[in-house]
Amino acid sequence: MPNDLSLDRFDLAILRILAVDGRISAVELARRIGLSKSPTQARLKRLEETGVIIGYRAQLDPIRMGLAHVAFVEVRLSDTREAALQAFNKAVTQIPEVEQCHMMASRFDYLLKVRTADIQAYRRILGEKITALPHVASTSTYVAMETVKEGAP
Repeated sequence: MPNDLSLDRFDLAILRILAVDGRISAVELARRIGLSKSPTQARLKRLEETGVIIGYRAQLDPIRMGLAHVAFVEVRLSDTREAALQAFNKAVTQIPEVEQCHMMASRFDYLLKVRTADIQAYRRILGEKITALPHVASTSTYVAMETVKEGAP
């Protein structure tokens, strides 16, 4: 995506609306931003082609899916050279319970968001999968008691 891509008020309006309702029709989207259907569709296509919009998906309720337990895990690596980081990055993406993984500029190297059914399932994932990741030296876990805000907007 070009760094000089400028987004005007119509583009920003499209993005705000789609962030809340990705299934909105082109006609309704056009009506809500104050343009006709054709220019709205052209803008939408440009936002997709330039990578501003990277996809559409169903937003699932993890609690209804039996995944109410959320833990945040600080991970410290024993080696932070590029090859070790790449090995960790590749392996962590293979653990479905890891919902998010962020490399940090902190006293630890990575912060993981892990979602499981309960504390027993989390303990199993921690012991069998997370601590077995390449170059993991130590972990610290923080359990979420309640989610106040998650996702966009």
